[in-house]
Amino acid sequence: MLLSLFMATFAIQTADDGFSKLQIFLQQLINWSVDAGGRIIGAVIIFVVGRFLISLLRKMLARLLEKRRVDASIQSFVKSLANILLTVLLIIAVVGKLGVETTSFAALLASAGVAVGMALSGNLQNFAGGLIVLLFRPFKVGDWIESQGVSGTVREIQIFHTILTTADNKVIYIPNGALSSGTVTNYSREDTRRVDWVIGVEYGENYDKVESTVRRIISEDSRILNVPEPFVALHALDASSVNVVIRVWVKSGDYWDVYFDMNKKVYSVFNEEGIGFPFPQLTVHQAKE
Repeated sequence: MLLSLFMATFAIQTADDGFSKLQIFLQQLINWSVDAGGRIIGAVIIFVVGRFLISLLRKMLARLLEKRRVDASIQSFVKSLANILLTVLLIIAVVGKLGVETTSFAALLASAGVAVGMALSGNLQNFAGGLIVLLFRPFKVGDWIESQGVSGTVREIQIFHTILTTADNKVIYIPNGALSSGTVTNYSREDTRRVDWVIGVEYGENYDKVESTVRRIISEDSRILNVPEPFVALHALDASSVNVVIRVWVKSGDYWDVYFDMNKKVYSVFNEEGIGFPFPQLTVHQAKE
């Protein structure tokens, strides 16, 4: 009888203890959920507000750079760099709000940065190359350049790449490291450029007539500069033609228009003047029987 009563009492106490532990566990779970939910909501708010502030700061920075009339090349580089730095700061703030120790996270980020830096040494070289390009300014936004086997108009200088737009509207990304250490031809740096032609005429043509005709064509084009003086000379006696070289100076923006217009004009005027153009010929001699 006493044993049964003791067992029943022990069972009740055990049930009460289990229920109390369950209550404690549930209470802790609720408290943790509320705390974690608050941190998550806070992190989301920080992220949304941070993205809004970053966008606002980028617009303010763009207006400031535009107001100060900073070179477009530097503008694109500074805006790209500022966006990356602000985004990193936002990530650190969000991670800190989630309860991760920012000092530990910063140390982890630094360690990861070293490892990533070793793996992405090429990109670090491109970053340094971008700084060199902005410092020594071999080209700027809007210039027509040729490098690494491609050519185009510089559209934007970013922290890792320079973006070119080709004549047929292709977009090319060239690493800044290659631009800073390789050969770059800038066709827009100088105000004037020299245009060259080599035109062949038939053997037997009067060279003085050919030269005077060419000089008359040159004098009629107002885009061709008088200083330096246009140059016309007999270039070479080729296998089937007498080659005449023409060299004139024009403004850089008129280069291609003058080049193509002169080709058309020479062809038209030479035909009117009866000056023959050479073409491949084969002379066959038949032996008499």
